Amino acid sequence: MITYTRGGSVGSWSFVASRGDNQSLAELGFIVVVIEGTSNPLRSKSYHDMSYGDMSENTLPDQIAGIRQLSKQYPIDTNKVGIWGHSGGGFATAAAMFRYPDFFKVGISESGNHDNRNYEDDWGERYDGLVSNSDYAAHANETYAKNLKGKLMLAHGLMDNNVPPYNTMLVVEALEKANKDYDLVVFPNSQHGYGPYSPYMMRRRWDYFVKNLLGVEPPHEYVLKSKTDPRNVVK
Repeated sequence: MITYTRGGSVGSWSFVASRGDNQSLAELGFIVVVIEGTSNPLRSKSYHDMSYGDMSENTLPDQIAGIRQLSKQYPIDTNKVGIWGHSGGGFATAAAMFRYPDFFKVGISESGNHDNRNYEDDWGERYDGLVSNSDYAAHANETYAKNLKGKLMLAHGLMDNNVPPYNTMLVVEALEKANKDYDLVVFPNSQHGYGPYSPYMMRRRWDYFVKNLLGVEPPHEYVLKSKTDPRNVVK
């Protein structure tokens, strides 16, 4: 069971099965859900006010409640739940692993803005208010890294000009101080997205979930090939 998270997870309200690698993960044998939690885009101000000043909650209680409800109707093993996301979804993924460690067992956090004191002011202030009026330290993921119980992979591009890579390093340092094991993938010349290394990140994502949720050893260094890749053309 895997849930994908980011701000406004669903995107459009039309059905697009392949969005965000979800179809591929489903074909690997996972049940994949994307849940639009409270306070997401296209809602009223009163709806947003419910979580104003508490961005670290990140709709995670909604994700948990939704999965538990779905498990009553579908064959979902709630003891094997994984989560992944990029950017704000990377922040939410680490928060899920640290704040709800008994529920989320495997997480992949990509390019997360883990401490919004070290990110754009127009992002944190939009959802948490001014630093003088909100406890930003209480929303920073490194504050709770010591709670990790499951398997966590962190990833970041070292040339990221959106979310500075030291956001992930703050979490790395906190995990090491707490003597917690973790996995780290870095892209030395990548910005916020991983560009030509995106297939590598996708393969690492597949392998991580297959190994740690399904309990199966994935093919070693499997090569992903696109339809236009000359290696995939029959001559």
